[in-house]
Amino acid sequence: MTATPRTIAAVRPGANLSDGLPTDYAGLKRHFQPHFEDIAAGSLARELNRELPFDAVRSLDEAGFGTLRVPVIHGGPEVSLQDFFHLLIDLAEADSNVAHIYRSHYGFLEALRFQPRDIQDAWYPLVLAGATVGNASTEKGGNALGGLNTTLTPTSDGMELNGQKFYATASIFSDYTRVSAARADADGALLDGRQFAVVATDAEGVVLEDDWDGFGQKLTGTGTATFTKVTVPAHSVLDRVPGSAEAVHEAAFFQLVLLAVLAGIARASRRDAVATIASRKRTFNTGSGLPFREDPLIQEAAGRIAGKAFTAEATVLHAARALDAGIAAAEAAGADRPDFTGDVPAELYGSELAIEHATITVPELGIGAAQDLFLTVGASATSTKKALDRHWRNAQTVATHNPIAFRARSLGDYWINGTLPEGLNAIGDAKGGQG
Repeated sequence: MTATPRTIAAVRPGANLSDGLPTDYAGLKRHFQPHFEDIAAGSLARELNRELPFDAVRSLDEAGFGTLRVPVIHGGPEVSLQDFFHLLIDLAEADSNVAHIYRSHYGFLEALRFQPRDIQDAWYPLVLAGATVGNASTEKGGNALGGLNTTLTPTSDGMELNGQKFYATASIFSDYTRVSAARADADGALLDGRQFAVVATDAEGVVLEDDWDGFGQKLTGTGTATFTKVTVPAHSVLDRVPGSAEAVHEAAFFQLVLLAVLAGIARASRRDAVATIASRKRTFNTGSGLPFREDPLIQEAAGRIAGKAFTAEATVLHAARALDAGIAAAEAAGADRPDFTGDVPAELYGSELAIEHATITVPELGIGAAQDLFLTVGASATSTKKALDRHWRNAQTVATHNPIAFRARSLGDYWINGTLPEGLNAIGDAKGGQG
């Protein structure tokens, strides 16, 4: 169905929603915990009724959640990546859909750090005033690997955007969406490279649909986005150079958000396992006769879930520290400036490698914790009214975003041959592919 674009939180021109926000994890946790508790309390009903979390996102936006990574020099709190991801795991435990929604917005903010000052000056004040940005990058098919069918074409009064995207995650919750597009000349002929167009979700020619049919993460607004003759102002066109410091950092950041969501799902599985065991009175005629909370086998099962949740979270936070070190090295070397022509700092590649390692293990931990949840109860756990299966479905869905086999191969190549990971610019059809 066609979705109504963002009407959930008014942007307040000139306001700074980060004013007064703590910048450390403990303070941020205190500030946002009431919102997380409300979001957790409504997560089951939203799942059962397929109710998109507009209210949950509104409450977070109005509390300044979308401003956390705005740099200090632009008036923001510039929370460290480690503290940001710690907070994101907390949110993902409350509702993995809501945490996933912010992946698009924060990916935009991380890329914005590498843009020219005039573009930063145009966008950071909007973000501080409450504006959020969705994502529309992946095409469903028909585009060659590394290329795009969506185009940005110069016109007499600016640029024009045309094309269609699938997986336009979070766009229906956002004021803007960032669209990847091939560059074209005035005659429509494709040029080398690609750019991003940041367009208002309620602009003329933009149509967003809530047609995502996956069995998990069903409430992330991940649907089709169509752009027909959309006018794009100059400050809304962002360049992207493959292999640049920006490209390396943002790709790593995008992946770590998914891992944080998986860590949150593992924690939610632990939470629900413990709550179910603690309140359960019935037991099995084949068991020990003890209450579930005292049965050593049930305790062991809960302990295994807890171990997986702990390890997933610890791995994500370790990778986040590497990401902090990478962006600090990039800024120290000037690699965050558009005119930088040097090599990408080794620390930035180091952060990408850290996240590649985490990508091999965290999905297994998240999926495993969600699956082991069913070892702590009986058939009653499969009741659709409890929707405990949503943790497993959500974990599986998040884990499939980037095939683990490709990540493992890339890591093997690095350790054997010293080959650094290299992306292929855009998802598309391989040569000789059949669909």
